[in-house]
Amino acid sequence: MYRILIVEDDHTIAGEIGRHLGKWGYEVEAVTDFGNVLGAFGRFMPQLVLMDIGLPFYNGYYWCGEIRKVSQVPIIFISSASDNMNVVMAVNMGGDDFIAKPFDLEVLAAKVQAVLRRTYAFHRQTTILEHKGIILDVSEMSLGFQGGKIELSRNEFRILQALFEHAGEAVTRESIMKKLWDDECFVDDNTLTVNINRLRKKLESEGIEDLIVTKKGVGYQLGGK
Repeated sequence: MYRILIVEDDHTIAGEIGRHLGKWGYEVEAVTDFGNVLGAFGRFMPQLVLMDIGLPFYNGYYWCGEIRKVSQVPIIFISSASDNMNVVMAVNMGGDDFIAKPFDLEVLAAKVQAVLRRTYAFHRQTTILEHKGIILDVSEMSLGFQGGKIELSRNEFRILQALFEHAGEAVTRESIMKKLWDDECFVDDNTLTVNINRLRKKLESEGIEDLIVTKKGVGYQLGGK
């Protein structure tokens, strides 16, 4: 079933929305760290976001813009600031719909269903993986960092994909080599080292340091600050 991320700092409202959508079979998660909404987005990989406008640190428009840099996932704004200016701004920032507070939970669920149906009947979800604010876009084979996009070669992407999919644990050299050259049985082990070193230099030139950490006798693991 679809995953829905709630970005709402009123815990009561977030809880009510979560419980109600849960009854419809959706997997729901509410953001708790409003200084890192994008990190929560990357970890949960939702297929729809419910976004309040008035939030701690940065408002919903800011986070909508940050999400739009890495994904076209549908975003529904929910806010008591429902004047025409805010509705227009929400749409211009990349929002797909606007629901004014207070709202009926059944109406909310109906709108969520409509947006999901409209979006995923024709479009495939953009899949992203996140690690410490660095976003790996699986569908575009690119890396997002500090608002920029780094294009990746086939091998660079597959190395990072193997590491991002196992964030927090070491990935063996053999596993990475299989992901890279599954159809080639006699690849020199040194070829992987060359690819890793080249990727490290590319990441460092973009300001990403120590993302790939060598685990002696095992392989590699995601690091980063």
